Amino acid sequence: MGIEYWLFQLKSRAISPAHTMKILAIETSCDETSVAVIAEGVVLANIVSSQIKLHAEYGGVVPELATREHLRNLLPVSEQALNLAGVAIANIDAIAATQGPGLPSALLVGLYAAESLAFVLDKPFVPINHHEAHLYSAWVTGNPLRAEFSEFQPSVSLIVSGGHTLLVLVEAELRHRVLGGTIDDAAGECFDKVAKLIGLPYPGGPELDRLAQFGNPRAYAFPRPMIFDSSDDFSFSGLKTAVRYFLRDHPEVFESRAAIQDLCASVQAAIVEVLVKKTVRVALRTGVKCVTASGGVMCNSALRSQLNAACASEGLSLRIAERGLCTDNAAMVGILAERKLLKKNGERRYDFEIAPGLALV
Repeated sequence: MGIEYWLFQLKSRAISPAHTMKILAIETSCDETSVAVIAEGVVLANIVSSQIKLHAEYGGVVPELATREHLRNLLPVSEQALNLAGVAIANIDAIAATQGPGLPSALLVGLYAAESLAFVLDKPFVPINHHEAHLYSAWVTGNPLRAEFSEFQPSVSLIVSGGHTLLVLVEAELRHRVLGGTIDDAAGECFDKVAKLIGLPYPGGPELDRLAQFGNPRAYAFPRPMIFDSSDDFSFSGLKTAVRYFLRDHPEVFESRAAIQDLCASVQAAIVEVLVKKTVRVALRTGVKCVTASGGVMCNSALRSQLNAACASEGLSLRIAERGLCTDNAAMVGILAERKLLKKNGERRYDFEIAPGLALV
């Protein structure tokens, strides 16, 4: 189903009464097709179509398949979001979409469809950095989900996902600078690659977390890469390699479910300790009183609980993104777009290109 048909179908929907500024947001950076409708900081709808079952057969995301599914799902997901929000497409005031980073072919679907729709409707278009959306997702909470920027304060933000691990100093709303990132494997990559070494089903990170809850985190001693390094960067490739050699030298681990659980708990403990200690250390060094955390890996139960305990121990307030906003979603894209529009950061320009390697600056 082509984008032209998608545009025709959406534009032909009945018109509903206009009220406050409403934003339609699209997210297709990887393997979730998501569309959200935002109005005055409230998430009226946030529909996410996951492709986990499709990619599980291959043990990872296949870009060509992800792109095909985005094309197949974008219209029905958009219709579902608009219907749930009770808003007609003609009454949308602005369009936003993820520009990058992400899979090039997947980004193409969402960005070009959103730009085309904005052009047809003659509405402002806001391209969004995926990492920046994650960064501010920690300020969205409640039922219904609502942005709480009235409580905003300077913070250190941990953004931890499958492909990236970042520490960011947020000095003011929409003003931030990256302090450190991953120099090789990100934390999420480490979780997933170790899970694959163990033979866990895709997606491996959540399954490793589930098994770790029954294991002893002190059973096996694994390295904590760069935990005492003076920089704010991360490195998890060495930990992954250590697990590989451990499994080579101790094949008996595969014969015991309890040993696998201990292994998962021990690997998780190593990753979590690095993330928590470096994050808290940066917060204390910079003098901020608030820490935020977001990204897909923040669904990990041990990371959520241990970061919470560490921040409480140091007198730091902590905001962790809601679990539903940790994984890829359009709500965070729309919320950030709204903040940018409020600061006049939107225009009738429809020639933005995808940026698969877009950095957070």
